[in-house]
Amino acid sequence: MSFYPLPYLERKAVFMGSSESLEGCEKVIIGIPMDLTTSFRPGTRLAPFRIREVSEGIEEYSIYQDKSLEDIKFYDAGDIIIPYGNVEESLRRIEEVTGELLKKGKKVFALGGEHLVSLPLIKAYKKFYPDLVVIQFDAHADLRSSYLGESLSHATVMRRVVEIIGTGNLYQLGIRSGTREEMEYATLNTNLYLNQLSSVVAEVKKSVGRRKVYITLDIDVLDPAFAPGTGTPEAGGFSSRELLEVLLELKDLDIAGFDLVEISPPYEQNDNTSLLGAKILREVLLAY
Repeated sequence: MSFYPLPYLERKAVFMGSSESLEGCEKVIIGIPMDLTTSFRPGTRLAPFRIREVSEGIEEYSIYQDKSLEDIKFYDAGDIIIPYGNVEESLRRIEEVTGELLKKGKKVFALGGEHLVSLPLIKAYKKFYPDLVVIQFDAHADLRSSYLGESLSHATVMRRVVEIIGTGNLYQLGIRSGTREEMEYATLNTNLYLNQLSSVVAEVKKSVGRRKVYITLDIDVLDPAFAPGTGTPEAGGFSSRELLEVLLELKDLDIAGFDLVEISPPYEQNDNTSLLGAKILREVLLAY
């Protein structure tokens, strides 16, 4: 079914503390249960539902910020209905829903899904914010020109993003995997911080300045010890504590939108990664 007042939306589970109505809420959660181009271990389509389910297992109050979800108004609008097997139509729907929310003056917090879902989200944002910059947290560069013969893929998503937002407007943090061609492309077109996270936050903030920022967070930026539930785990990553600290350090930037992608519930035990996803979402809702 389509969930009023937006197209292509249905509610199956709700993040803790959500308001009952979209009206009066600046911040809006949307789920994007899509993993159509996942090339190793599928399952990210299950993440939006599971993150919402396990959110009841954490507190609404954040000890890091001395704030609670009870102190803010946000709305969980549900999941975008994905026509499985049709990548182009799925991306079109994501962009349309995001655009409608932006027209209403909302700030989108999206739960993927594979990383390709970030492309239509950022396309919609770029139309509203011409000076948009993107900060990417990720283990993988995702800068391939094509992957398995496809230009639209979780492995090409940030290459497509650069083509939209322009050279020099993508900041890539935590990257520790990529091809030689990707590294050469990044040298010319992005701000690449190989295997660096907290140590470069001050530099990134100074460079970004007061421009509008979109943050895309691939959970595999973390070491698999902290986030085993992901489709393409990459050893040698960062801790969940360090990531949470960095996300809060960025809160004084002009952050316009956020997505969390690549959590894959089938590959975790005890919901550890989904619980972490719920905690991340709580913190960014309160901070951004």
